[in-house]
Amino acid sequence: MKKFTMKMNLLCTLMIIVRRRNRMDGACRWSSSSPESTLSGINFSVSENQLVAIIGPVGSGKTTLLHVLLKELSLEGGTLEVNGRVSYASQEPWLFGGSVRQNILFGQEYNENKYKEVVRVCALERDFTLFPYGDKTIVGERGTMLSGGQRARINLARAVYKDADIYLLDDPLSAVDTHVGKQLFEDCISKYLGDKCVVLVTHQLQYLHKVSRIDLLEDGKISISGTYQQLQNSGRDFTNLLNEHKDEHNDDEEKKDRKSKHEVMEEDKPGEPTEVKEHVEKGKISGEVYRRYFKAGGRLWQAFAMLIIFILAQVIGNGNDYFVTWWVNYEQDKLAQANFTNTTETFWDTVFFEYNGLYIYTSFAVMVVVMVVSRSVIFYKFCMVASRKLHDNMFNNVVFATMEFFNNNPSGRILNRFSKDMGAVDENLPGAMIDTIQIGLNVLGISIVVGIVNPWVLLSTVVILTIFYGIRVVYLATSRNIKRMEGTTRSPVFSHLSASLQGLTTIRAFGAQEILREEFDKHQNLHSSAFYMFLVAGKTFGFWLDFHCVIYIALVVVSFLFIEKESYGGNVGLAITQSMGLCGQFQWGMRQWSELENMMTAVERVLEYTEIKPEPQGVVKEPPKFWPEEGNVKFESVYMKYSENEPFVLKDLSFDVKRGEKVGIVGRTGAGKSSLVSALFRLCQIEGKIIIDNVNTKEISLENLRSKISIIPQEPVLFSGTLRKNLDPFDHHNDDVIWSALEQVELKGAIDDLASGLESKISEGGSNFSVGQRQLLCLARAIIRKNKILILDEATANVDPQTDALIQTTIRDKFGDCTVLTIAHRLNTIMDSDKVLVMDSGTVVEFDHPHNLLQNKDGIFASLVKQTGRAMSDNLTAIAEMNYNMRKDE
Repeated sequence: MKKFTMKMNLLCTLMIIVRRRNRMDGACRWSSSSPESTLSGINFSVSENQLVAIIGPVGSGKTTLLHVLLKELSLEGGTLEVNGRVSYASQEPWLFGGSVRQNILFGQEYNENKYKEVVRVCALERDFTLFPYGDKTIVGERGTMLSGGQRARINLARAVYKDADIYLLDDPLSAVDTHVGKQLFEDCISKYLGDKCVVLVTHQLQYLHKVSRIDLLEDGKISISGTYQQLQNSGRDFTNLLNEHKDEHNDDEEKKDRKSKHEVMEEDKPGEPTEVKEHVEKGKISGEVYRRYFKAGGRLWQAFAMLIIFILAQVIGNGNDYFVTWWVNYEQDKLAQANFTNTTETFWDTVFFEYNGLYIYTSFAVMVVVMVVSRSVIFYKFCMVASRKLHDNMFNNVVFATMEFFNNNPSGRILNRFSKDMGAVDENLPGAMIDTIQIGLNVLGISIVVGIVNPWVLLSTVVILTIFYGIRVVYLATSRNIKRMEGTTRSPVFSHLSASLQGLTTIRAFGAQEILREEFDKHQNLHSSAFYMFLVAGKTFGFWLDFHCVIYIALVVVSFLFIEKESYGGNVGLAITQSMGLCGQFQWGMRQWSELENMMTAVERVLEYTEIKPEPQGVVKEPPKFWPEEGNVKFESVYMKYSENEPFVLKDLSFDVKRGEKVGIVGRTGAGKSSLVSALFRLCQIEGKIIIDNVNTKEISLENLRSKISIIPQEPVLFSGTLRKNLDPFDHHNDDVIWSALEQVELKGAIDDLASGLESKISEGGSNFSVGQRQLLCLARAIIRKNKILILDEATANVDPQTDALIQTTIRDKFGDCTVLTIAHRLNTIMDSDKVLVMDSGTVVEFDHPHNLLQNKDGIFASLVKQTGRAMSDNLTAIAEMNYNMRKDE
């Protein structure tokens, strides 16, 4: 059998790795401009049938090591050898906007038996029974429709389903509860991948005694490597942690419920799920769209004054043309009279008029220039104001939109409105509109002038205008809807590109570039088809306009043959030149008029986003100035669902948290723990009451509510900008306060090492910091805010035990008199809480001090503790009992 191995040495050649001889200086860093090496001095190898665990504190380089193995990060020295097919599960789950099954298969062939087994070992069977369409349920962009644990397990299932030789798993157990984590490790990692080469980054130290080798990373270097027993005997500082998390196999452990083991995949849920389609208007652009656009540009009298300026400019321009004609005819008459009379008086009269005529013509020309420039400046300023107001209104409505809106609309769809549609309103619409208005007035003016010198021309003009209008009606009936289609087919291109960039590492690890490229080509071809149809329709429209223009010019010329009296040369010249100009105006005017109608679809789409249903502000009264002063939180019969057509995710939720209490919230993945936080922040509409310090949160503004509650979310959020703006966005605090907060979370040294300190730039999503460091920055932000209520939504899931302990210590010290609600999968983080709230299927099933809950041996909480293993269970029970006795003695 072929042996699959991985070897890496950042300092030496492959031969030196094997022989372990002289080491040379070498480094690995994310950026060439970075002064510090992320990894250095690494000797690392894994062979077939080995399970190697990588552990270490936050920012030690664990994820970086996996990126090097994936060849996402190049080496500055040393060699890397990877033999075999690689599969990868990222630390932050990456899901694209398809079904659950599509995310697991990821372009690979569907094998029913294999698929069922992967679903089983990844503990997804029960979740599939809860999903409305089973594994065909649409996950939403980045998996927004799923809980964090569900996203993590689907992400793991995708990696496991791939038939590979080497599996790189970046902390896949962090986002799931203890029971599910144990099932994943035993059934999936230990058994299903037992004959594979597996590299597991983890902070779950209770599983280390079951791995082949443990590598401890510190400051970008492997400080110690060996088996579990060797580490225990090493005398290193983390030995206590290993003992603390020691997990002994419990033969009497309650068997897992496998009721749905074979049922889930046998029964497909009824119906097929569909993503929420983008709304598309039908028919012609309504007058209301035009009215709202002009209203955005200014008041009614401003639009009326602008129209008067357009008319005056046209009158002066046509008056100038008519004056030239009259002047030519006058000169023709005078010269004819001079040939018969030979009088000098006529000569001097002619000379006199020539000078006056020149002055008059020059005056007309100057007025035309002034009016045209004034008209353009006023009009484009009007359009600029309209564009800015439409953008600001759309932006404000999107910012204050409900979470349902973001769940139903991918980011690509929203970006499409702000980029392409808004770009059309800014750049293309004003030009099309001014051309339409100007050409319309030109056609009217030219028709009047030509009609004065040759009334017969009016007949052909009316006929050709009627024909042109008929062609336009036929063209617009098609082009308008094609333009709308072009706009909607563009959104998936943006969404696909955004999702691909977010999951680039996973895509390359799976070798799925071709699959994603084909998917992109499909979206792009669909958009290009609509765009090409729009272009072809426009060219066809132009051809028929040109064809009828030729006929029109011929009719104008022929019409002079039917005039009985002799025509002046000026009249004939004016009629022909104006008719040719009119012909060009006809053609271009019809095109621009049609283009205006097509561009107004962009205004229509922008206006649609100005009508987004905003979050109800609920301003009935202002809370007291220093509210909340105590931090009492009370839920009274709270029901919540994410949208009108979905079932309740919280059902009759009632509990009371007193001032300063520390409450742990536990439950299986999908039990409603994070939904409880959504209800507290009023991210979704609720029924019932949530009362904080005797104030019903429905009766105060969202700003008052949300600004008074701090949260460290499950997925830490950092914005692009400076570090200072992320910690103190409103500049309410001085540098001393910020540095003090960073020191308390032990990040002062790391930030101090950055060249710009607090002014250091944060990459998009905080990608230049590790996930654990992002969590600590969120904690520092909460310390700076000093709110009476703090929410920890699985905040320690992605950090090592030392950092977890640091966070818990900081919370006890800095938030001792605050109310703290902690959602956690690590039971040791909430065993010293005042109370534990146990949730299941959106309801409260147990709520008491952890010691009291453990007295009920058949209870859910007692079961969760028992599933951690005998040693850990005893340790957790002792912590709860000690804390209970301490509080009883107080």
